[in-house]
Amino acid sequence: MNQVEMDGAALEQPLSDTVTMTKFSVGPTDNNIYLLTDATGTLLIDAANKPERIEEVLDGRKVETIVTTHRHPDHIKGLAEMAERTGAKLICGEPDAAAIEKSTGVRNETVWTGDSVRLPGGEELEVIGLVGHTPGAITLAYAPESGPVHLFVGDSLFPGGVGKTTNPTDFNQLMDDVEERVFAVYPDETVFHPGHGKCSTLGAERPSLPEWRERGW
Repeated sequence: MNQVEMDGAALEQPLSDTVTMTKFSVGPTDNNIYLLTDATGTLLIDAANKPERIEEVLDGRKVETIVTTHRHPDHIKGLAEMAERTGAKLICGEPDAAAIEKSTGVRNETVWTGDSVRLPGGEELEVIGLVGHTPGAITLAYAPESGPVHLFVGDSLFPGGVGKTTNPTDFNQLMDDVEERVFAVYPDETVFHPGHGKCSTLGAERPSLPEWRERGW
């Protein structure tokens, strides 16, 4: 579902009557970038790389906010330059903020589970902290009045498993968070959009949760 090619054409998809998602991928690590656009402006999720390509896809749209899902280098290479180009508000998960500032030189406002991020027109995205891929990885949940919920999960969840972790403690923490804060909360029709590759639904992945936990990755 919803596959885009690295450095290829962008895909546009309405998420509601008021919000359109634009998805495209930038190299060299095939990172997905998401633009959520309403009548007032655009929120950008993960200024991963290639600011010139991001500007091309924006095509004149004003970026009000840039949200970084987590601190890994492939998700923040374009952050400082996009911050300078747009003057946007910068937001990330509180536990990752210091590492992002050290790597990029830019300071973010911080959020965590229970907070929300506003789209330019005022609609809210719920923030969900999912610990394990990094200490401060966040997911954004957009719940329109009609249609499925859309989750922007960074690298915490993919079709076929959770994001990469470096030890059993982090893996178990990420599995716990994904099960308790995502699968136990949202219905099967919920669509999740990862930081790399194609999207999926919680219903398609839910039967595999015991297998993921047993295999340990």
